[in-house]
Amino acid sequence: MKRRAFITLLGGLATWPLAARAQTYPSRPIIMVVPYAAGGTFDVMGRILAARMSEILGQPVIVENTTGAGGIIGVTRLINAAPDGYTLLLGSTGTHAYNHYKKRRYDAINDFTPVALFSEQPMVLEVRKDLPANTIPEFVALLKANAGKMQYGSAGAGTTTHLACSLLNSKIGVNVTHVPYRGSAPAANDLIGGQIDYLCGNLGAAAPLIVGKQVKAIAVLSGGRTPLMPNLATAHEQGLTGFDVTTWTAFFLPKGAPRAIVDRLNEVAHATMDTPAIKSRMLEIGVTGVAPERRSPEYLAKFVADEVLRWEGPIKSGGLQVD
Repeated sequence: MKRRAFITLLGGLATWPLAARAQTYPSRPIIMVVPYAAGGTFDVMGRILAARMSEILGQPVIVENTTGAGGIIGVTRLINAAPDGYTLLLGSTGTHAYNHYKKRRYDAINDFTPVALFSEQPMVLEVRKDLPANTIPEFVALLKANAGKMQYGSAGAGTTTHLACSLLNSKIGVNVTHVPYRGSAPAANDLIGGQIDYLCGNLGAAAPLIVGKQVKAIAVLSGGRTPLMPNLATAHEQGLTGFDVTTWTAFFLPKGAPRAIVDRLNEVAHATMDTPAIKSRMLEIGVTGVAPERRSPEYLAKFVADEVLRWEGPIKSGGLQVD
């Protein structure tokens, strides 16, 4: 009995410093790890959020772009950090659904403390402006006739932009050369320049290029049309029945973070997304906040587990490579 009591006391002493710090959190700047390159949609989103979160928390939230390996380097930075709330990951479909299968370098379900799911954004098939196709049927016919000559770009192997186009190619039944970049911005630049033929991008980043006629939009790749471009039909509507790729974003802390800190950051994340000016700015980049019933850490934990299972079938049955 004495030995058991002693072990219990030691356990309490081990967790006491974190619990004590949680009461005064935050007392110094917070690092927001964005595992993708500066200039892309996730980076822009992170900086918009960080500015407002800094105001609410009374401490700077500093965006740190830790890039490479399709987001794995940034995720590893988070996993190896202390679970004290001062290192926060801007995670996504790419980091927590696709990369789960990337030689299992981490466990998307068990290696993190979920904080808050806060946004979703549709994806779009964008092509170089002189590509002789304007609809999905025309694009499919062109791709089938020229698959060996064409190239598609992405923000990096295993990212949302990579897997979305891989799934699209698989749905069409073609094998096309993949050109990975270090972020969505350089991929978009090469699409504008005609070095690649198409890209499956986040609509928020693609919209200014589409409106400016620097690239051409073929279809929304998510399940429904988007308010940002209500006249752009979905791939499903144009004949690719059931095709649906939507990317989401959420905050994660290292495994073992105190519940008080998790709750505080969850509250701040959603207060930020509910700020009218932030809502407006997010809509401009194609991002919408999630409903209140989807905002809890518990919901995010289950959501990630469901996403991992949802993508397992398409990734494995389609022979898709995330490495």
